[in-house]
Amino acid sequence: MVNYEILMRKYFDEQSFIKSDIESFNNFVEQELPKIIDENREIEPTIIPANVEEFKIKFDRIRITKPEMTEADGSRRKIFPIEARLRKITYAAPMFITVSAHINGAQRESFETQIGNLPIMLKSRQCHLYKLPREELIQQGEDPDDPGGYFIINGTEKVLVKVEDLASNKFITDTESTGPSKFVGKLFSEYGSYKIPHTMERLRDGIFYLTFTRVRRIPIIVVIKSLGLTKDEDIMRFVSADREFDEIIVNMLEAAEIKTEEEAVDYIAKRSGITQSKEIRIERMREILDKYLLPHLGTLPRDRMVKAYNLCKMLKKLILTIRGELEIDDKDNYANKRLKLSGDLLADLVRVNIKVLIGDLLYNFQRIVKRGKFPTIKVIIREKLLTSRIYSSMATGSWAGGRKGISQRMQRLNFLETISHLQRVVSPLSATQENFEARELHCTHLGRLCPIETPEGTNIGLKKNLALLATVSQDSQEEELIKALRGFGVKSTTKIIEAKNG
Repeated sequence: MVNYEILMRKYFDEQSFIKSDIESFNNFVEQELPKIIDENREIEPTIIPANVEEFKIKFDRIRITKPEMTEADGSRRKIFPIEARLRKITYAAPMFITVSAHINGAQRESFETQIGNLPIMLKSRQCHLYKLPREELIQQGEDPDDPGGYFIINGTEKVLVKVEDLASNKFITDTESTGPSKFVGKLFSEYGSYKIPHTMERLRDGIFYLTFTRVRRIPIIVVIKSLGLTKDEDIMRFVSADREFDEIIVNMLEAAEIKTEEEAVDYIAKRSGITQSKEIRIERMREILDKYLLPHLGTLPRDRMVKAYNLCKMLKKLILTIRGELEIDDKDNYANKRLKLSGDLLADLVRVNIKVLIGDLLYNFQRIVKRGKFPTIKVIIREKLLTSRIYSSMATGSWAGGRKGISQRMQRLNFLETISHLQRVVSPLSATQENFEARELHCTHLGRLCPIETPEGTNIGLKKNLALLATVSQDSQEEELIKALRGFGVKSTTKIIEAKNG
């Protein structure tokens, strides 16, 4: 007979209720933060001194030390959470970044500077309490059974509440009660700071249209041709290799006069209201297609064929849904949902505020250049700007993207309430609207979300809690997934087509 008590004790010796949140924060520090710096690696001021042809500011390596504080006399020393609570200060670690200035391709100066302080999650790898034995935790004034997974901002313990949202980069079919199309396909393409909605629909004329960013209702076949897939035979093969769809043939006839990639790009540019000369029009439209059409698949010209292939697969799914061969996707199924944990929420906040810091740096640089001086970069980086904006968001709960209530004061009435608060999951849907289906218990919640713990009243079903033993896995790295698939002999369809076309 299995002794469940021994199993449970063993589980909690090795695991923690808050393990997923701590892993998410560790992943943010080690993986996401360097990616955010990579996205903003090169900065080019528009106003530069008259005797300089090219000037660039480059951001490079970022590193975070362990929490420390600066005393009134300027001395620095490490700080433990208990002191941060008692002295009403923030438990945070300094962030250092390597900055270099390049004039006409030659490096002028390179230095490491502090760009701000980052609040550190208790019991994460950056925390002084990480892997401390019980005796040492008691010596430091900490409860040895405290799970961690929260922050200390101005002496107050703050929790970042998990946010439940529809999965990005996933094509979902749905029905529309209003509008010209009964069935629509939707996808949120998320890449770095971009989160771009794409909508695919069939209007009464039988033509499938795509809408994204500045491009509204362009025939999908024209968009596919603009990505370099111009042969009708290849488009049909990309949509389905084993059967032909009459719906596709109708759409191909509509776009029959567009033969080349350039003609397709020009057609989209004209329909999107770009009115410059042909060369500039095509160049601008190609830039929009590369940057804003399915950016999660890549933003470089070499990624166009992959985008064409994915558009064809989306088109096939929508056709099969319209025909009744596939059911519409269930938005309340947890396979179509993702949870944003502390690391993901902090990545959103830091990404927005790094842009603000860069904007401030450019403003200060250009203002001094206008006076006829050439400043050193060290003088114009304001480290307090990033720190104050991050602290403000974590103290008030007002987050990037206009969301509120993300950061909350941790409830310490008893241990169970603390665990419950650290496991809370909120939906971004409005509490004043009905949304009956979103509030209902779904069979995919079993083992993931607690079926009982939800408030009465307007928030019922919108505020939930993770099941006690539920863990949230981190996003897998795409490169690792591709390597694993190639190991099983999976080949890229786009490369096969490109090889055939020579």
